[in-house]
Amino acid sequence: MEPIYVKPTPITPEIDFNFSTGVLKLKGRSIPENPKDFFTNILNWLQEYYSSPCEVSELWFEMEYINSGSSRYILEILRRIRKYQEEGKKTIVKWHYEEEDESILGLGEYYRDLIEMPIEFIRII
Repeated sequence: MEPIYVKPTPITPEIDFNFSTGVLKLKGRSIPENPKDFFTNILNWLQEYYSSPCEVSELWFEMEYINSGSSRYILEILRRIRKYQEEGKKTIVKWHYEEEDESILGLGEYYRDLIEMPIEFIRII
């Protein structure tokens, strides 16, 4: 299995998913014109990765802005992670947010409550 790395652009986040370490990072802005095209490869990669994941995986979100189209796909990523957790595949979800960015923090809390999964919130100072 190959790692997936996507350089950030002004409208898409950096994606750095490393199967050998189990650290899966999304960082930046997510406002692609067609979020389905952008996120389909990520969802497919996750499906393949979780067929034989690391003993413990970490999913990191360090997002600056997420539009509504991207929000649906991030929610889908989290739903899948929750399903994998229920299958016994340990994944720690870390939600990084700027100290003053209440909207990103609130979005992470919304996902946590909606999916009923633990999310570790990490304030960036």
